[in-house]
Amino acid sequence: MDATPSTPLRAPGGFPVVGIIGGGQLARMCAGPAIELGITLAVLAEEADGSAAQAVRWAPVGDYRDPATVLAFARECDVITFDHEHVPAPVLAALADAGIPMHPSPAALLYAQDKLAMRARLGELGIPCPRWQAAQSADDVAAFGAEVGWPVIAKVPTGGYDGKGVLVIDGPADVAEWLERGPVLLEERVDFVRELAVLIARSPSGQAAAWPVVETIQQDGICVEVQAPAEGLADELAAEATLAGLRLAGELAVTGVLAVEIFQTLDGGFVVNELAMRPHNSGHWSMDGAVTGQFEQHLRAVLDLPLGAPTPLAPVTVMANVLGGDYPQLYPAYRHLLARDPGLRMHMYGKGVRPGRKIGHVNVVGADRAQLSERARHAADYLSGVITE
Repeated sequence: MDATPSTPLRAPGGFPVVGIIGGGQLARMCAGPAIELGITLAVLAEEADGSAAQAVRWAPVGDYRDPATVLAFARECDVITFDHEHVPAPVLAALADAGIPMHPSPAALLYAQDKLAMRARLGELGIPCPRWQAAQSADDVAAFGAEVGWPVIAKVPTGGYDGKGVLVIDGPADVAEWLERGPVLLEERVDFVRELAVLIARSPSGQAAAWPVVETIQQDGICVEVQAPAEGLADELAAEATLAGLRLAGELAVTGVLAVEIFQTLDGGFVVNELAMRPHNSGHWSMDGAVTGQFEQHLRAVLDLPLGAPTPLAPVTVMANVLGGDYPQLYPAYRHLLARDPGLRMHMYGKGVRPGRKIGHVNVVGADRAQLSERARHAADYLSGVITE
């Protein structure tokens, strides 16, 4: 990694430098809001041609698992935040020992990195969760399944994402390999109406803001569509879920964006599924559908700037994820869609096409939910090559 940038990072007027560990699409989508706020963005990237490195002036390539590399990068920045939750604890400790400001802090980030710690803390706070247990052995798995009923949801405590590290199991044999590596999180399988998400931003001074509760639509463990706000959600449940998100942000001392993924249960309540402490797929709609999008809000929050209004700009916004397909040349399809539907807002991540890989998303705003959903999904499918007209 180049230890220092070739030209000064700090913009005239003393505007700060925000460093992001991780060079994926979330860091990339912070670039535009950073320019508009007048701040400088720097990224510690995994690859020279990575998603964020294409959009950020100083994006040295380095290993986020190496304390010396991360420290050299962080010393050029005023504050550090994260593109993902996978930065190891020793690296975070080295940053803390050096007095580098981090948002979220390692103490908060633990609850997004370690699902067992998250479940235990949420239980202490009385936040609704599925019944769960840490399993150390096949006997633990068998006992939990006998208690809550099969099948059971099994998760690796750390490192899982987009459905990876999650299994629906019918017995101990299904997780024998995982158990050899350490404890496994077991959860009862929840019967639910739909999946929802609450997105909160919180600053170090304690100011918080919440966007409307959204519905997330999943296929094969990957979110394919988000509708904001969730259709027909009772005001009482929306308020209860939002208050739970705000409480979690405060109790866990989260700084930046917090995403709380929840299941709406058959009895009209909810349980928390996952936490993420960074901009999140469920909030991509806000880039075009809210006064302040999640990427701008995250930068405001980590700098302790006053937060922007999360107010929606239209009655409904629909976001559809673009997944890689069989056609690596995206630009002809992109051009066609711009002409076919000028109201589309397409955000491409500069990533190589690989089947099932998130390579972009499409936002549409308006009032007719069904029509917006059809337009967004058509565009995403056309870019993916699922449809050809």
